[in-house]
Amino acid sequence: MVNRKELNPDASPEAAYGARLRSMREARGWLQDELGARMGYSGRHISGVETGNKSPTRRFSAAVDAALGLTGTEESFEREWGKIEHGSLLEGFPEYVRYEARAAEIRLFESGLIPGPLQTREYAQALAEAAVERGAITHEQAGERVAFLMERQAALARATPPVVIAVLDESCIRRPIGGPAVMDAQLQHLISFAAQPHTILQIAPYSLGERRPFDRSVNLLTLADRSVFSYVESQTQGHLDRVLTSVLPLVRAYHQLQGASLSQTASVDLIRQLRKGSP
Repeated sequence: MVNRKELNPDASPEAAYGARLRSMREARGWLQDELGARMGYSGRHISGVETGNKSPTRRFSAAVDAALGLTGTEESFEREWGKIEHGSLLEGFPEYVRYEARAAEIRLFESGLIPGPLQTREYAQALAEAAVERGAITHEQAGERVAFLMERQAALARATPPVVIAVLDESCIRRPIGGPAVMDAQLQHLISFAAQPHTILQIAPYSLGERRPFDRSVNLLTLADRSVFSYVESQTQGHLDRVLTSVLPLVRAYHQLQGASLSQTASVDLIRQLRKGSP
């Protein structure tokens, strides 16, 4: 087929929606124009949604369901649209997590918050509940967010676990989340994490100042075939990168960060001191 764009359903919820729409349309032997005629849309509009160039709407999704006989079912596109409209995962993150579950080595940097793979359930729940209070997500989405994190953690607990290297800005262990009991348990969890044979935990101290190379969350994956991916996240965007020329500078910066950070022994000592209430 001429100019047929390959779709990656893992790229984002919108991409998954578009890939599923194309699959179901083609399973019925319909061209884009034919489906569009049944829905009251142009074939070009159908193409835009399938390829991710147009975002689906509730009206569009309801029309898809009517055309495909999915109205009111668990598989309805209107239901899927609701998850997109109110979803809480950044674009690129679901695809990143899929690769993370297969990685041989995972390197994490985080500032302000303990990174997801190292969070206790109670710590994660406190963050999700705070997001609900701010009106950023719903109670249902909060539950989905925590469940997704637990699944993500479970995927790393495999027979041959990946090497996990975590460098945390000092703010991560000093910022109180969820109250004293939750935070104390979280700090103990970090100590237990550091004691595992396949992990490394380091604290990037405040004294690094302007020498800290990262100002945002950075995740680096090395797969079994030695390919390296990066996932960099801001408050509103996530970006997965598989281009070696742009990933390597992040790898170099991460090594520099490790060299300037506290050793694992010193890092664990600092965490223990915080649990005791000092310094």
